[in-house]
Amino acid sequence: MHMSSAAAFPSTKSARHEMIRDLLASKSIGSQEALRSRLAERGIDVTQTTLSRDLMDLRATKVRNASGALIYTVPDHDGGATHDAEAAHVRLARWCQLLLVTSVKVDNQLVLRTQVGAANLLASSIDAVRREEVAGTIAGDDTILVICRSEQDAATMERVLLALAEPGALPDN
Repeated sequence: MHMSSAAAFPSTKSARHEMIRDLLASKSIGSQEALRSRLAERGIDVTQTTLSRDLMDLRATKVRNASGALIYTVPDHDGGATHDAEAAHVRLARWCQLLLVTSVKVDNQLVLRTQVGAANLLASSIDAVRREEVAGTIAGDDTILVICRSEQDAATMERVLLALAEPGALPDN
């Protein structure tokens, strides 16, 4: 699940891993020290040894970004790489086109229907684009509950997802 900087989180290994994944998706981070500093800003104090182990557990690698700098990346929820936000939007558009059947907005929530067995894949793709409007997703077999931060955010997300489901749609930033 995507965690915003306003999220409360336990001091567990899983929560720390998710925060690392979120940081690597939103920032270009090229050193363990820079990553430790970003984690500390969010109230997570880790030793260099623990962070090194976390990066191994997350299967971190270094890649060159568009400006040629080496940055960390890890596999994201939907299988893509955290450093490639544009690809996450392209995958979301593809999965919306292939899997999204209906959307019903209820207050600040969306109830999305997918083809049977496809809810987890689409929910993971929604999580991977890390939209501020989305507090989180819960996936069943063919139904996803998307919890948004406000009714307006739910309306925005519904428009975005339905637009992405149109054939030939370009990803919305």
